[in-house]
Amino acid sequence: MYAEHKWQLQLIVWVLIVALLTFLLVRQCRRQSVTAKCSPAMTDSLQQLVLDSCQRAQYEGFTVYFDSSAHVPRCVIYELTDSETLGTEPRAKGFEHDPQVKGCPAPNDYAGSGMDRGHMAPAADMKWSAQAMRESFMMTNICPQDKSLNEGGWNRLEEKAREWARRDGAVIIAVGPVIEPRLPRTPGGVVIPNRFYKVVLAHNVSPMRAIAFVYRNATSNGSLRQYAVSVDSVERLTGIDFFAALPDDQEEPLERSCNLASFLQLKW
Repeated sequence: MYAEHKWQLQLIVWVLIVALLTFLLVRQCRRQSVTAKCSPAMTDSLQQLVLDSCQRAQYEGFTVYFDSSAHVPRCVIYELTDSETLGTEPRAKGFEHDPQVKGCPAPNDYAGSGMDRGHMAPAADMKWSAQAMRESFMMTNICPQDKSLNEGGWNRLEEKAREWARRDGAVIIAVGPVIEPRLPRTPGGVVIPNRFYKVVLAHNVSPMRAIAFVYRNATSNGSLRQYAVSVDSVERLTGIDFFAALPDDQEEPLERSCNLASFLQLKW
């Protein structure tokens, strides 16, 4: 009887081992089937925007296209890799004026507005470098943002983008305010946007996939599906042509779709 039970236990162990190995093999095959390394040159090209009215400021971790009349960035764009999401650099201690960028506000230009100084490229995405972290606190990377949005729905979207970067190896993120006529300003003269956008491109998978989001500058605690839109719709809102380096036959269907499920349902 003891020998029979021992044999059954060994059989169960072997079945579990085979099942685990099969799972790991299938997962690896699936990962290989969708992974496609984007060349450094193409990755750089995908981050180049044409915004004639803006000053381009290059920092270590991101690029800012800055609107000197509104005193906010029109777009902040950068690549976030899986390894960068694992950085340990502590949060910088304070905001800084960048004297090299025309129209860059001072940190106290937000005083009396009731708005947070909201990062476009999040500090949590810049933990991989002391310089990148410090530069994320430049006022060129900041917009007046409702506190409940900054700490709520917007923060959750930032966390989700880091999750996608870890899963897909890297993503390109473009983020900023929607600049419209006759927007209010802080007492220091900084435009207060009514809406913000974020565009995410998974460029290291095949086929590439993209999704965009638009949030009101107010409490926004709904699910991601409530804010998901196509990249095309953000282009119409902002006048920015994203990912123009892609061939038209690849760019157009990529930007026309709004397939949030392709981001949410892929688990490895």
